[in-house]
Amino acid sequence: MGTATKILLGVIVAGVLACGIIFLAGVSSYNGLVSLRQGTDAQWAQVQNVYQRRSDLVPNLVSTVAGAANFEKSTLEAVTNARASVGRVQLPSGSAPTDPAQLQAYQAAQGQLGSALSHLLVVAEAYPNLKATAGFVELQAQLEGTENRIAVERGRFNDAVQAYDTAIQRFPGMIVAGFGHFAPRPYFTATAGADTPPKVQFDFNNPAPAKP
Repeated sequence: MGTATKILLGVIVAGVLACGIIFLAGVSSYNGLVSLRQGTDAQWAQVQNVYQRRSDLVPNLVSTVAGAANFEKSTLEAVTNARASVGRVQLPSGSAPTDPAQLQAYQAAQGQLGSALSHLLVVAEAYPNLKATAGFVELQAQLEGTENRIAVERGRFNDAVQAYDTAIQRFPGMIVAGFGHFAPRPYFTATAGADTPPKVQFDFNNPAPAKP
């Protein structure tokens, strides 16, 4: 075998090896992005689960509070309307949203419901007879736990999105992301007091004075 032939074969072998390494790197990067994307979807499902849990508590909470004499009708209506507004937000099925406007609308609707529930519970302090309602006390505890879980799961979702978005912006992930249509995903944005769950504790021993 001549020298030229040996050189040619060496070049061919080196080229094949290089292509193989690039291919394997691409496959590894692609699989990694798939795992990260699935991680954001899984964490998004957890966020929706805890939000749904809160939504499921609303009818029983409203029904229980409505039994208190002269309870503010406007407050109950605000909670009911806020819950309905959440259901009107259009979101992709089975995966985390990629449109920041969609997530912002969803967050705004959930924030409105959270504010309405907080107001309802503050108003409830003026009705000491609710203390004797075991159902209300139980709902209070469940809501408090749910609000804490919402804060936790939203934080975990943002962590998952950060890992995914970082991966598709780094080399070689950015190349694979372009071919594989891996779109970036938006975060939940912080709002004033978002890091502190709504206060749902009551001081029944010192109820607010009755209105004249």
